[in-house]
Amino acid sequence: MVRGKTQMRRIENATSRQVTFSKRRNGLLKKAFELSVLCDVEIALIIFSPRGKLHEFASSSSQEIIEKYRKHVMNARAENPSPMEGQHIEQLQQEIEVMKHKIDCLEASKRRLLGLGLGSSTFEEVELIEQHVQRSVNIIRARKMKIFKDSIEQLEEKGKVLTAENAMLWEKYNGLEPHKVSKEEDDESHDSTLYVNGGDEKSDVETELFIGLPLEGKVRKGFDSKPK
Repeated sequence: MVRGKTQMRRIENATSRQVTFSKRRNGLLKKAFELSVLCDVEIALIIFSPRGKLHEFASSSSQEIIEKYRKHVMNARAENPSPMEGQHIEQLQQEIEVMKHKIDCLEASKRRLLGLGLGSSTFEEVELIEQHVQRSVNIIRARKMKIFKDSIEQLEEKGKVLTAENAMLWEKYNGLEPHKVSKEEDDESHDSTLYVNGGDEKSDVETELFIGLPLEGKVRKGFDSKPK
């Protein structure tokens, strides 16, 4: 029985498509294995099923083979670039040259603004640089004054807060002051009373002193009592 020729198109029946995939996948993996053994070549085969399942075969290491492939492609492109890649490289080179020129101009302008490299400058160029510098100084001064103004406003706000706190503390202090004064006055009056009483007692002791010879009889009796 003669086998019919298979048409190269997508199989519409899902079951037939899955069966064909399984058969041909196994055959492809077998052929890759046979080729790597018979011919001593490096082979890496990667297959993803319609459902995303991975099927692979590698004669040694798939990662090493893929990295080797990438390096080979990069070297081949560098040695023999395609016409589109050549045009793209030329365009990039032109853009690089333009950017270099702009950078050189900016560096020269920067040096002139700093007062360097003015030997070859004309009067008009120097005057233009002076205008730019003056404009920059005005902007810097405006920014400086803005910072000072903001700092002053912040200090004023802090001063208001401190003033309010001071007023609250002063009110609390005034509320406690009368009681404290009365206590001090009571202490002072108590001390003065003690001092006056002490003074009276001292004065009483002094008033009891007798001027004269109050002990004359006792002294004589004492002499009489001495042993002869």
